[in-house]
Amino acid sequence: MLRTALAALLLALPAAVLAQQAAKPEAGPQGPVEHPRVLMHTTQGDFTVELYPEKAPKSVANFLQYVRDGFYDGTVFHRVVDGYMVQGGLYSRDLTQRRTRAPIPSEADNGLSNLRGTVAVARGTDPNSGTSQFFVNLVDNRRLDYVSNQSGLTWGFAVFGKVVSGMDTIDKIAKLPTRAQGPFVGDVPNPLVIIDTASVVGEQKAAPAAASSAKAPVQAAPAKPAAAPKKKADKKAA
Repeated sequence: MLRTALAALLLALPAAVLAQQAAKPEAGPQGPVEHPRVLMHTTQGDFTVELYPEKAPKSVANFLQYVRDGFYDGTVFHRVVDGYMVQGGLYSRDLTQRRTRAPIPSEADNGLSNLRGTVAVARGTDPNSGTSQFFVNLVDNRRLDYVSNQSGLTWGFAVFGKVVSGMDTIDKIAKLPTRAQGPFVGDVPNPLVIIDTASVVGEQKAAPAAASSAKAPVQAAPAKPAAAPKKKADKKAA
């Protein structure tokens, strides 16, 4: 009788342990951070940007909100410098500015470098003046990286994503002829490159809000290189 009771107890113990383990699952190793992606349809082709929220949370959240609001639909790439960068995200096809939300603080000190294909926040002389504008680096522009917080020149430009598909579209845009048009004395691609739609991959696109043509503070990518286009650029805002 005693042997039978001990055997029953020993058989019951593994079942009880298994039940506890099922009730309280072990915390396994965390998987890779999920990176949201944004698909942009333009008049020159499509491209997809992968975003890095773990490195630039404010910049990514800001960019995604503009995308979800339909802000970028109908805007243009208004500045193209072959061998340097392409910039857009503020001007409508008639080259009037759209109304933006408040600026965001710079995250240029996040360790990401302005390498070819990366996407960064365009801004004015104030490092914390970025709103909706962004630019895509056509080459490795390491001199646009963060150095120190001493001034707007040393702050650099905050990278928050990278083109992971359709870089050939960006290169195609870079090769377009440019001219003076609207408020710009040059570097406007001819024909204008329009972002028809921008959407978060995997999300249903909401109905876009009515665009406003009210003027907003202008943000700029770094100044055009003084010498050959492929030389590294001064960080002064345009």
